[in-house]
Amino acid sequence: MSDNHPTAPVTDRAALRADCANCAGLCCVALTLTASADFAIDKDAGTPCPNLADDFRCGIHTRLRSDGFAGCTVYDCFGAGQKVSQDTCSGTDWRSGGEAAQEMFQVFPVMRQLHELLWYLTEALSLPAARPIAAELRAALDDTERLTRLPAGRLAELDVSAHRDTVAPLLLRAAALERATLPRRTKRGHRGADLIGARLSGAELRGAELRGAYLIAADLSGADLRSAELIGADLRDADLSGADLTGAVYLTQAQLNAAKGDAATRLPPSLTRPAHWGAAGPGAA
Repeated sequence: MSDNHPTAPVTDRAALRADCANCAGLCCVALTLTASADFAIDKDAGTPCPNLADDFRCGIHTRLRSDGFAGCTVYDCFGAGQKVSQDTCSGTDWRSGGEAAQEMFQVFPVMRQLHELLWYLTEALSLPAARPIAAELRAALDDTERLTRLPAGRLAELDVSAHRDTVAPLLLRAAALERATLPRRTKRGHRGADLIGARLSGAELRGAELRGAYLIAADLSGADLRSAELIGADLRDADLSGADLTGAVYLTQAQLNAAKGDAATRLPPSLTRPAHWGAAGPGAA
């Protein structure tokens, strides 16, 4: 096998990307905010953020970081907002109040978790090495999609943790199969490792298992993270300048948005270079 490991084809994930134009601003209302370095204010769940405009748009969208709302820039609903607003609740406006509004707020976080699973399952199905378990992955994806179509009342009561527990082993197997195809890969596992502030500049982490690793403020500049498994890894303030994340498995836009990088950082084609990195455009520079 060539050392140039092929990038798996990207499945269309349009429905799993936030479409704020078709959402009733649910993330700005349904979620709790706690005053911190990420949020300038305290806000209870079910209370609209004071920056939410009448058209459900953020009034300070271009100034979120400078105005103390960096946490908003790293949040990703995986398309759950528009799904709940337009499909589950059939265009219901939470501003009317009552049980309908409360139902929307209860369903939204459940839908977000299901859509996140759909994102991972869609990616797992795109991995060439995961073909031996493709039927199982497809069944899990179809079952998860079926759950997203449940009536609001049933969705609100859904045990998402139990469903996640059935999906997680499949995702693990798919990633392991993909890593096994690499001609050269790191042999050391870092699953759940405490790597906060670690000096990993230029590190050879190709195919590394970094599931759930704490990489907060870690120096990963110039690191080789090709095909590394990054599901659940905490990349807040991690320096990805010049790092190669080509083919990184289960990497999300929210993880990138929480990190630091530059025009030399190489990304999977399904993800976009964050605006605060100082360069725009999808994929590699």
